[in-house]
Amino acid sequence: MKRFRYLLGALAASVLLSSQALAAPLILATKSFTEQHILSAMTVQYLQKKGFQVQPQTNIATVISRNAMINKQIDMTWEYTGTSLIIFNHINERMSPEESYATVKRLDAKHGLVWLKPAAMNNTYAFAMQRKRAEAENINTLSEMVAKIEHIRQTDPDNNWLLGLDLEFAGRSDGMKPLQDAYHMALDRPQIRQMDPGLVYNAIRDGFVDAGLIYTTDGRVKGFDLKVLEDDKGFFPSYAVTPVVRKDTLEANPGLEEALNTLSGLLDNEAITDLNAKVDIDHLTPQQVARDFLHAKGLL
Repeated sequence: MKRFRYLLGALAASVLLSSQALAAPLILATKSFTEQHILSAMTVQYLQKKGFQVQPQTNIATVISRNAMINKQIDMTWEYTGTSLIIFNHINERMSPEESYATVKRLDAKHGLVWLKPAAMNNTYAFAMQRKRAEAENINTLSEMVAKIEHIRQTDPDNNWLLGLDLEFAGRSDGMKPLQDAYHMALDRPQIRQMDPGLVYNAIRDGFVDAGLIYTTDGRVKGFDLKVLEDDKGFFPSYAVTPVVRKDTLEANPGLEEALNTLSGLLDNEAITDLNAKVDIDHLTPQQVARDFLHAKGLL
């Protein structure tokens, strides 16, 4: 009888894996920076190990990914709570990480989108400077940076203070314009240098800009010895990365929710910062970094 039950279980598992193999591949969309490339590689490798077919689409802009999810053109993504709260649901009220997650989970359910388990990390925005310069000029907070910018505007207008920003942040509804309003930061257009997100770190390190917008979990913050300035007015919300999947996709793919929750449960600020550094500082590929991480966790 035990052998019979074992055979039935094996047969059921075989049928499940066969049906998943024959099904259309799951479309995974991720954004255009290192952390998302690693999450993409990690998700593809682990889900394939679990018997799912996955087709990754990388370097997809935030708004495009959102619309594609709602229009059932993609099945899942790794999204940030702060992005959904502000960009998608237009809520600017300051909330705790737990409140942010509960809010976006409830609101996005109306669109047939399911927020799974959030990772224990906060990849929020911040501004950073060369550490030695920030310490020499006693700049520790955004307010102190703004005061420095204004002092230079008043005393040495030909010596513009340059800020490095990625293209998306410059135009986001929770981006540069409301940040300037919150901190009363006056800037002339020539003072803003827009560039690819990955180039901002090099621009700060090499002195091409005086300060720049960074992600707090990026490995180059530590690798380039940058000083993250305190957001002393609490402008930036919590950005906990979370698997977001269409409800009908979850219903059609038993085991998908558990697999994605397993991955998100492995991630915190320390883990993701180390993974990012392996790509951006040690120059390993996202695929290799993801594979090594999953092996170390016993998942491959």
